[in-house]
Order: sequence, then structure tokens, then C-alpha cells
Amino acid sequence: YFCTFATESDWHVFMKIDFLNLQRITASFGSELEEAVMRVLRNGWYLQGEETAAFEREWAQHVGMSACVGCGNGLDALTLTLMAWKELNEWADGDEVVMPANTFIASALAVSRVGLKPVFCEVRADNALIDVECIEQVLTTRSRCLLPVHLYGNVCDMDGVMAVAETYSLKVLEDACQAHGAHSVGRGDAVAFSFYPGKNLGALGDAGAVVTNDYELAQTVRQLANYGQTCKYVHESRGVNSRMDEVQAAVLRVKLQRLTTDNLRRSDIAARYSQVLLPFVADGEKNRLRSVPSVSADNRHVFHIYALRSERRDELQEWLRLRNIQTLIHYPRVPYRQNAYAADYAEVSFPIAEAWARTELSLPISPVMTDEEVEMVVEGVATWVARR
Repeated sequence: YFCTFATESDWHVFMKIDFLNLQRITASFGSELEEAVMRVLRNGWYLQGEETAAFEREWAQHVGMSACVGCGNGLDALTLTLMAWKELNEWADGDEVVMPANTFIASALAVSRVGLKPVFCEVRADNALIDVECIEQVLTTRSRCLLPVHLYGNVCDMDGVMAVAETYSLKVLEDACQAHGAHSVGRGDAVAFSFYPGKNLGALGDAGAVVTNDYELAQTVRQLANYGQTCKYVHESRGVNSRMDEVQAAVLRVKLQRLTTDNLRRSDIAARYSQVLLPFVADGEKNRLRSVPSVSADNRHVFHIYALRSERRDELQEWLRLRNIQTLIHYPRVPYRQNAYAADYAEVSFPIAEAWARTELSLPISPVMTDEEVEMVVEGVATWVARR
């Protein structure tokens, strides 16, 4: 505890509230994680062993699909799937993959890495997910795949995505790197996950996975991820080295047992945030909040991120920083405005996606937050709004 000014005339005492405290999350598992790591050390087998195979089975079952292939990280999960489809379906360099204009850059990088072209599509104003009504506008004769991103823990309109894909004979690769345990994930041809430590299901380092019902795809991804080998020293493809290690698999097996409970705690925190903050929402009024997360009746948002919006986002972030409440922005610049892509997309503009980049602010949320911390966060935001 330490003191800081709350108003010009009053002193208040505040705890420091981290955006995400990984030490507390790790500690909340007690000795279970240590025991899992020690099991691997005692076994002496660190790659492509029993822990990875067991996690692959357990995660496939959790997602509701038949096959899972562990890999090095979420970017590789996306990349390997596209590499496999390019090989299996004889896609050409420059063929196109449609994705939302507002996402983490990894979604686009995966497409570029395999020689395909990212094609951006406008997002919905209410949740920043791909706008299904806009997909057909960006399709061409070279479109091969739809890449919906389940951003912030919220799931895209997969009925709409799958309808478009069926009409135009397109593959569907779900980027679920922020949607562990979310309802309706697993409708596409393949799903890519990241287990980066900060995810709802996070490892103690990098890890990822591809989940699918397509046996041929799973086998091709596994081969490509292991140097393109069909058996030792026999290389059928120009593969890469991207394998989940046994330590990360053992850790994920422990954490998976608590994923549903942890997601429910996130939802409870989000509900409290929205209960307090929703009355302050006034779209178009710059002195108030623009929006808080929306959740459809048939969807289970797992709140990897609690994303609110304000035209005075930077001012609100600084206000909370002074009260020792850490926030982040997801994401301050859309991928096609990053230097990595700007030259190729100079004429492209998606006003809704760009508005999200300008106004989004992510509040602290994690399964180990206390009720007291939650109340401090909502009080901090509410106090800022009331002053203006």
C-alpha cells in the first residue's frame, strides 16, 4: 500500500493493481505446477513425449475436435496450418486470406510468411470482430481462406462465416489465440491457439497448437512442424522446427483442469465492471465512455480482455495510472498501418477498425483478482467519468 492524490485536496490509499500478475496466477496453483515440471525432469524426455501427447488429446477433447498438434507458439500454429493447406491444395503465392482489419499483427504475419496475401475486412462497431456482412466485398478469384479472429475472448459470428465459406468454397482457419474455452470455437476447418503465459490458458513460456477434425491436415502440420520429416532423416517437405516441449505440455495439463472455473471468474469480474460502467456509456458524447464489451445471448465471452472505449482514452489511462491501476491498449495501431505493411496498403482504410485502435482501453482482469481490486478499478473509472 502507498499514498497518491485522488483529488486536488484529498489523500487516499491505493493498492497497486497490475494488469495481469503472472506470479499470483502461478502461485494460485500451489505445488501442482512444480510437481508437473519435476515429473518431466525425472522422466528425462523433453520433446515429443508422453506429456505432449496427453495434452494434445485433452485439448482436442476440450475444444470438441478430433486432433491436436502442439507447436512452438500461436504464430506458428497459424503459419503451419496455412503452409499445410497451401501444400495440400496447391495454392499459389499471392493467393488471398481474408481477416479482420483490427487484430494483433501475428494474424497477418502468418499469412505473409507462407507467401499468401492478407486481405483486410472491416470489423463490427459493437465488438471489433470481423463483419460478416463485409466479407463478400473483399473476395476475389484468388480468395482461398477466411481467418476470423476471436478477439478479446469474444467469438465471431461463425454461422455467418461458415455460410460465406461454403458459398465460395473457402477454408476457415479460426484464430482463437485469445479465446480458450469460448463457446462456438471449433466450427471451422482448423483452429489455432497460443498458450503465451498471459492467455486464459497460459504456459510458462511460448507454446501453441492446431486443432482440427481433418486427419490429413493434422498429419501434414505435424510433419511440417518437425522439419518436414515423415520419419527420421527423411524430409518430404521444407518444414520448420516448431514443437511444444514436455515442460509446457505438463504445465498446460495442470492449468487446463481449472480453465472453466477461471473463465467463470473472469466473466464475474466483467459483469461487475459492466454493471457499474454501462450507465456512463453515451455514444458520441466525448466526456463519457463510448462503450463497454457487448456479449450476444448465444455466445460465451471468456474475457481474455475487458475492452472498453473512450474518445479520451489516453486521459483515462493516465488517470488510472496515477491511481496505480495498470491498463493496456489492444491495439493502438491496426496491422495495415504498421510499418511492416503500410507501403502495401497505403490506399486501404477501415474507419471502424481505426476508431477501435484510437479509443480502446483494456482494464485489469484475471482469475486471481480480489473483489476489492475489482471495486477499485470500477471506482477509478467511474470517478474519472463523473469529473467530466
